[in-house]
Amino acid sequence: MTVASSLLQRFQHPAQVITTGFGFVVLVGTALLTLPIATVSGVSAGWVNALFTATSAVCVTGLVVVDTETHWSVFGELVIMGLMQVGGLGIMTLATLFTLLISGRLGLRARMFAQAETKTLAMSDLRRVVRNVALFTLVCEVITAGVLTGRFLLGYDEPFVRAVYLGAFHAVSAFNNAGFALWSDSLMRFVTDPWICLPIAGAVIVGGLGFPVMFELFRSWRRPSHWSVLTRITLGVTALLLVVGTLVFLVTEWRNPRTLGALDDSGKVLAAFFTAVMPRSGGFNSLNIADMYPSSWLVTDLLMFVGGGSAGTAGGIKVTTFGLLAFVIWAEMRGESDVNIGHRRLPQAAQRQAISIALLSVALVAVATYLLLVLTPHGLDQVLFEVVSAFGTVGLSTGITASVGPVGHVLLVVLMFIGRTGPLTLGTALALKDRTRRYQLPEERVIVG
Repeated sequence: MTVASSLLQRFQHPAQVITTGFGFVVLVGTALLTLPIATVSGVSAGWVNALFTATSAVCVTGLVVVDTETHWSVFGELVIMGLMQVGGLGIMTLATLFTLLISGRLGLRARMFAQAETKTLAMSDLRRVVRNVALFTLVCEVITAGVLTGRFLLGYDEPFVRAVYLGAFHAVSAFNNAGFALWSDSLMRFVTDPWICLPIAGAVIVGGLGFPVMFELFRSWRRPSHWSVLTRITLGVTALLLVVGTLVFLVTEWRNPRTLGALDDSGKVLAAFFTAVMPRSGGFNSLNIADMYPSSWLVTDLLMFVGGGSAGTAGGIKVTTFGLLAFVIWAEMRGESDVNIGHRRLPQAAQRQAISIALLSVALVAVATYLLLVLTPHGLDQVLFEVVSAFGTVGLSTGITASVGPVGHVLLVVLMFIGRTGPLTLGTALALKDRTRRYQLPEERVIVG
């Protein structure tokens, strides 16, 4: 048996690879965060707080039950930073490898949809993919950290070591879509500072697009006609949601004195754009989420549920799933038997996979929302926001995270873990399990609607 064949057999069960790996890292992070040295007070944070924080960091969510700035020591913050890096890099690497495995092709034209058979993966190819993902991550984080460090040095008179630390921590948090910040108000103090908000937003977007998309853009950015369906859908839907989200937040919150109403016009545009980027799984906030109108919460819920790109650090059902469903609906409305995207036809297996992921995600959010409503005294708007944020591994909150109680915290931990590993696990498992039945049953029409 060759090394490649052995790897293929090992990848036949992605659920085992992903859940075991992430579960182990969460346990290690929990153990480290329970150490007295991890807190400012020198008293153990307790298993529930440590488990919640470790899961939030590994699953790159950003929800917190204790204030990161005042509760965790430098050691605790470094542990959180390491967990964010491992979680983001791990999910991007695994997602990229499984995407290439499903597509049956190594290279930058990794196709979006599963094939019935898979071809050979050589050890050199796997090493190259992992190396490129790690290098891409490091370069993006170093660039972001450099810009932030310079701003903290020149604009806020931070000491050099402190500026480097702040820049590095928030660069890792931003690129990995983790949302952890070293200030109690997240980034609200920088709401009108483009040198802080734009680099962080850029890192969130790049990390959320995914390695296959970004690498293909680097190779063929001058030839859009050669882009794969994955790249076209990811870029198109991402741009659409960013523009629509920015406009909706501008219109909705323009006169709200507690959010955009207190800013000048340029500040309003920057804050609205930043607020539209973060639900894609970024998790930072430059406006107080609790002060936003419920209508803005609903829009944020939708953006968080969709999430970012496949094989990236973002969560949600993914923009690819959302885009595929849109094309399916459009073809159905036109009465077409095939779903076409550009000059490519969408396989029925991919359509079923997208529908399965979307409906199962809706069911999970509905069940978790019901349970949290039963367990807590909070209203539907706040609970739904919290649940979608946990499932989408976003980290935004209306401020109720710490008050949902130990059982509620465990529920959110489970939701964050499923939200981080579930869509990738389910999507890969469905794709790899594609099989052809050798017979067909008689057809019978069913009334729909």
